[in-house]
Amino acid sequence: MGKSTGIVVTGVSGRMGQMLVETIAASEQAHLIGAVERPGHAWVGCDLGTAMGAAETGVTVTDDIAQALQGADVAIDFTAPIATIAVARAAAKAGVAHVIGTTGMTADEIEQLSGPAGQTVIVRAGNMSLGVNLLVQLTKRVAAALDDDYDIEIIEAHHNQKVDAPSGTALMLGEAAAEGRGVALEDVSDRARDGITGARNRGEIGFAAIRGGDIIGEHDVLFAAAGERITLRHVASDRSVFARGALKAALWAIDKDPGHYDMLDVLGLSKQ
Repeated sequence: MGKSTGIVVTGVSGRMGQMLVETIAASEQAHLIGAVERPGHAWVGCDLGTAMGAAETGVTVTDDIAQALQGADVAIDFTAPIATIAVARAAAKAGVAHVIGTTGMTADEIEQLSGPAGQTVIVRAGNMSLGVNLLVQLTKRVAAALDDDYDIEIIEAHHNQKVDAPSGTALMLGEAAAEGRGVALEDVSDRARDGITGARNRGEIGFAAIRGGDIIGEHDVLFAAAGERITLRHVASDRSVFARGALKAALWAIDKDPGHYDMLDVLGLSKQ
């Protein structure tokens, strides 16, 4: 058996943080080496297992990212944009690969990852699941095959605690549809319809966001023309699909050259 990959999880108390801890614990290829939470969080200074209501793990939750990264191979980060940028800088300084599942990042915030990506591997994706990344490829191909007679609408649904909209996955799908059409998403995106909006503009890509209950993630790409509709759909029924994808990205990243990658690179789909 090869060397086990040492992983640090940031935002460890969150839904995805805890799912990542469980996924890593079940892996024969990786082990948890560090756990990070924001300063002042109740878990800081506690054994991670105890904080999660389970047996002790020997890993103490810290608010010091530099300390947590010592001896690590990869950091997996599903937090918030400002925190993610700080982790990226710390990971680059430590020579640790960085897998980013954080959504809601602006173009400026993404640009701030360029410096760290020149020093280490960054894998960033709006969604880590295999199914979603296949959906992205299908969306691009269908959009390329159909002309503007087919209106494109992207409908996404998530739990009531999600703070950003449209979701990172919806934006990935929008970018794929725009690329298939040979246009820039920012030129054709319609994200806000309220009141008397007038008729739909030909060629635009519309977004709709639903928030409610404990919906993990549902995404539809609708191609609608006179007389017919085509719908591409992905439904996540278990958050573990994202954790498994993030772990796959972490294992893929450890022997790659510095750079900014995505899940299509991890899955070998980037050239398709």
